[in-house]
Parts: sequence; C-alpha cells; structure tokens
Amino acid sequence: MRQTWRWFGPKDLCSIDDITQVGAEGVVSALHHVPNGVIWTPEEIAKRKREIATRKDGSPSGLTWDVVESLPVSEDIKKQKNDWREHIANYKVSLRHLADAGIEVICYNFMPVLDWTRTDLRYTVANGASCMRFDINDFAAFDIHVLERPGAGADYTNAIADEAGRRFAELDEEGRKQLARNVTMGLPGSTESMTLDDVREHLAEYGNISRDLLRQHFVDFLSEVVPVAEDLGLRMCCHPDDPPFSLLGLPRVMSTEADYTYIMDAVSSPANGMTLCSGSLGARPDNDLPGMMERLGPKVHFLHLRNVKRDSDDIMGSFYEAEHLDGDTDMVALIAAIVREEKRRRDEGRADHSIPMRPDHGQDILDDLGRRSQPGYPTIGRMKGLAELRGVFRTLEHGELGL
Repeated sequence: MRQTWRWFGPKDLCSIDDITQVGAEGVVSALHHVPNGVIWTPEEIAKRKREIATRKDGSPSGLTWDVVESLPVSEDIKKQKNDWREHIANYKVSLRHLADAGIEVICYNFMPVLDWTRTDLRYTVANGASCMRFDINDFAAFDIHVLERPGAGADYTNAIADEAGRRFAELDEEGRKQLARNVTMGLPGSTESMTLDDVREHLAEYGNISRDLLRQHFVDFLSEVVPVAEDLGLRMCCHPDDPPFSLLGLPRVMSTEADYTYIMDAVSSPANGMTLCSGSLGARPDNDLPGMMERLGPKVHFLHLRNVKRDSDDIMGSFYEAEHLDGDTDMVALIAAIVREEKRRRDEGRADHSIPMRPDHGQDILDDLGRRSQPGYPTIGRMKGLAELRGVFRTLEHGELGL
C-alpha cells in the first residue's frame, strides 16, 4: 500500500510539515474552494501541487499529490436537471487538466444531497477520546421534527420514531440547531453547505427519482466520463454511500458489493473502479470487507482504512468511529486480502500494483482534543491509526513474500 494522508489545503490545521513527520508517502487533496460543476484550471491544480511539495521554510517536502478526493459530481448531474450537461463537459475538462498534471487517481461519490452524514461530530468514548457518531434515533429526530419532511415517520420503526420524538423534546433551540448543522455539514473541506430550505428544495427535486432511475443517471454519467478517463490513463474510483443505506427517503446506489458489481459491469473499463472504504461499508453488517477485497480487488483503485462499532446488526442502525484495529471489521483480514491483491498485480506486471491508502478519520486524542480540527481528521489520532495499519501491513507483506 502506498501510504497517503488527506490534506484540506493551507487552512488545514495539519500542515505539510506535519505530514512529512507522520511518515506518509503522498497526499490526498482537492480544490475544495472551487464550486461543484466548475472547471478545475491548470493554474489552480499547479498551485495545490506546489503547496503540497513545499514546507513552511520553502524547502522541498518530498510529497506529491497522489489522489484527488474529491472531484465532486454536482447535484444537477445526479438529478439530470438544470446545467447537468455543462457540468459533465466541465468534468471532462477537469479530468484532462488533472491528467496533464500527472495525477492518475480520482475519487468521487454519487450520494444524493447529503454526501456523508453524522449526528454527533464530537462523541466521547470510554477512554475520553472523541469521534464521529451516527445515531439513527437522533437522525430520525432531525428528519421528522427539525426538517419536518412529509411522511418521514413512516420510514422508521415505531420504536425509533417514538425515541426520536422524546429526544427532540429534550433538545433546546441551540441543540436542535446543532443537530441540523451536524447532519448538513457536507463534504469535508468544502466551502458549500446547505440550509434546511436547501435540503427541502433538493428533496422536492428528487421526488420522482427512484433508485433505478438514479442508478441509470450514474451509468449515464460514467458512460460520458469513463472513456475520457481511460484515454487519459486515469483511474476513477467511486466512494461508497456513507452511511450505506437510504436517508431522507432518498435512493442510494453504492452501498453493497452488488451495487459496485452492477456499476462496474455496466461501464466496463480499467478506468471505472472502486474506493474501498472499510468504515462506510463496514457500517452495514451484511458487507463482508475482506471478501469484497478478494472479489473486487482488481478494480480497487483507492483504500480508506477505518473502523466502526455498530450498536446492533440492523441494516439501518447506529454506529461510532472506532480505533482502526478495533470495531466490527476484521482489519487484519482485510489488509491480508490487500497484500494478496498487490502481489497478484505485481506478478501480472501492473504499474498500479501499490494501491494508495489513507488512514481514514481517527479519534481525537491527546492534544487533538484542544485543536478542534476538521471533524474526523485529527493529526495524532490519524497518525496512531497509520502506525497501526503500517505495522499490520508490513508484517503480512513479509509473510506473503516469504521474508
């Protein structure tokens, strides 16, 4: 695995100097300040590359921009409304500019409205660390009582709806606003956020879009951009739904192994692949992460390694973000499958035999607790995770190679 680190740009509390010290080999970044649907220019791409390559004192960092995360797919494209054709044309131009800059791996997602969702961004665990949490009862309180989505109560069991009502009643006005902010936070690092009215407007526009139709829109998008990516030598990799089940009555189309198989078969190309995020997929108990890596491995272009602890085995349930080697995903078994896939690629002579990986998220520990970094992206917590993952990987790699 090529060990990378997510960086949100110069405003990130974790600096390029910090990243060189934690032992990462490359950087995962994006032009978060560019609005969705707008072309990423060569000048802005080159500027970000220079920022990554330079320490505070002006000396070379030795780091490169290895993965784009994310080149966002606009809501217009997902809904095929308004300026969606222009946005696809702009997406193709951005891909060309990224290829010209030598960046080969492009991560994105196809989640409608809410790109990822948590109800608590600073949940305290038993040892005093904090992490992000999704609580289905709190989400239902938001959906039914804060957003007041018509018919929302019917999407939950009676027990969840009753508990949601009780929790909402216990929240004061600031608590209700904070819950809404947590749920609608949007993509990490993004300058775009949504008000409740924005969410309601999007939901109204998605009203007639079924799961099958959204998946067809996804295939339509890929049919346009994947041939361009393949010609440019790029590897596109879709991030799974987070969490991997329907929210707000919206369809979701990248939550299971079957979802990925369908999409990668529908637009078959070495450029159409997968971001295997063990945390997002692991929030769903019927997802077999080591097995998915074994079966879909040739199309895995990017790895997010993190773990979650589920409250139950319900498909639509609550969870919090655990330490990287704890939680409900067998991380050692998953990394063993990654090691086998990389060996297979080396034996085949594939240039992309070393799959870029980043320690995804992390718990706020030690000095992280006072820094108030981007939720899910503490420096020390991620460094701890990277060290643990690196240790497992090197041990298993030695065994696989007979060392």
